[in-house]
Amino acid sequence: MPARPMNVTEENGFVLLGLANHPDLKVPLFIVFLFIYTMIMAGNMLIFILIMVDPSLQAPMYFFLQVLSFLDICYSSVTLPRMLVDFLSKDKGITYVGCATQMFFLLFWGASECFLLAVMAYDRYVAICKPLRYVIIMNKTVCISLTVLSCFAGNLVSMLQTVWIFTLPFCGPHHINYFFCDIPPLIKLSCTDTSIYEMQLFTATTLVIFTPFFLIFVSYLLIISSILKMTSAEGRQKAFSTCSSHLIVVSLYYGSGSLIYLQPKSTNAEDNNKVLALIYTTITPMLNPLIYSLRNKEVNEAIKRMMTKKTNRIFFHQK
Repeated sequence: MPARPMNVTEENGFVLLGLANHPDLKVPLFIVFLFIYTMIMAGNMLIFILIMVDPSLQAPMYFFLQVLSFLDICYSSVTLPRMLVDFLSKDKGITYVGCATQMFFLLFWGASECFLLAVMAYDRYVAICKPLRYVIIMNKTVCISLTVLSCFAGNLVSMLQTVWIFTLPFCGPHHINYFFCDIPPLIKLSCTDTSIYEMQLFTATTLVIFTPFFLIFVSYLLIISSILKMTSAEGRQKAFSTCSSHLIVVSLYYGSGSLIYLQPKSTNAEDNNKVLALIYTTITPMLNPLIYSLRNKEVNEAIKRMMTKKTNRIFFHQK
């Protein structure tokens, strides 16, 4: 076996360049992303707690929405706190182990969400196409099992990808032109031929993105077929409204993810990738609770009930 090239990152770690070429934007972007992170935490925590305490939201659909909120909180927390520190700090170094850990959890929560969105599509299929058997099919055990299966698949994907990328030799320069440790910028730092790995990465990413996406596509074909057979216009509208929020989230998540991980390797695309990565890891988790709360009557009513209880509690306490 040939000797492995000297890997300077094993001693010194990496440096996350982020906005090294635009230092004037650091403070404004710190304020913007602090606001975004606050919105992500507040919105997803609201949805998570609301579903936990409100009796009217104890249904499989809302259980999966609660899990989605939890995944979004974890997913954004892998990158955003570190990004906020780097905006104002001169030391942008990250250790070898720290980089591998960040990548593992970024891929873990991201892949888990991919599979969970497919599970949510299946839930909508059962609710609309098999309404009389919905409670029996989507019982508590099945919901928990599907959630665990999604996380198991996410764990498998993230473990394999992280191990593969960190067995590559990195001979320097060890500067990552990104805001966080991710696969595309790290491949560019390797001092060996990565064509085989890139082929493997493309195959794995295609499976991770398109397998659940295919399941979502099939589910919605069956859902649309079932909706078109409904005689009641009100029933059709209600069925479409329960699916529209999920379809918007799927479009945002899979669209930005595909653009990052499935595009051809190109040096000129680095800045575009950074922007897409920010959308993928920040904007989507921020919009998810807004999409589901604004477009879901039950969630809106639950929020009003919670606010009314809080207001009454404060009012009577002051009295």
